[in-house]
Amino acid sequence: MLTIREYALRIRAFQLQQVDKEYRMYKQAWINHQVTLTKEQGKKQVPIYKRFKDFFDYEKQLKDVTKPKMINNRMKRLAKIAKHVNSEKEVPYGGWIE
Repeated sequence: MLTIREYALRIRAFQLQQVDKEYRMYKQAWINHQVTLTKEQGKKQVPIYKRFKDFFDYEKQLKDVTKPKMINNRMKRLAKIAKHVNSEKEVPYGGWIE
């Protein structure tokens, strides 16, 4: 048996899923339109994207996802703070963890 709050949360989650599905449909429609674009070359129309790789570079996307991310000082500091908080120790007031 669901409480009213749980039911409302499930309804909200379902509605958000529907928005995500609709977003993907509209994005797919946009991509379909982009693929069919042409440009005038001389007196004839030629496709802007001659190869699929011109439209979507799969290898580049994989490299972007798998390459090591640069960790800056702010990220290191925030990770130390999170580690300290997760250890349930008191965070010193006014000074960041070094």
